[in-house]
Amino acid sequence: MQETAAELLQQKNIKPTAMRQLVLEILRNNPQAVSLLEIEQQLDHVDRSTVFRTLKTFQENCIIHKIDDGTGATKFALCSEGCSCNLGDLHAHFYCNKCGQTSCLKDHLIEQPVLPDGFRFESANYVIKGICAACR
Repeated sequence: MQETAAELLQQKNIKPTAMRQLVLEILRNNPQAVSLLEIEQQLDHVDRSTVFRTLKTFQENCIIHKIDDGTGATKFALCSEGCSCNLGDLHAHFYCNKCGQTSCLKDHLIEQPVLPDGFRFESANYVIKGICAACR
């Protein structure tokens, strides 16, 4: 049985406020990555900065990761259990050119890049674009 939103937040030492629980449930109920705007649209009369701070807290505590799929809107998706959001956890994403949905391809890990001396890795973004199975 999956733990409740409040239990997951408590496991990560995050105070389970009502807003945090609502945002977490929205992320859990969406199989694809969602933008800040898409989250806001599912909540009534919510302050955008509160949702943004909630997402930032989730990201800092390895509950979600952010995705730049090239659309201009950062999207967010739940991390896998045990994710520490380090290089070993990085995976590819798929953006559907037809429906605009972005999905995690967690079985397609991004290999650690070999960088020249003096360079320091900070992040990687690998997005595959095409038509998803539902749109085909």
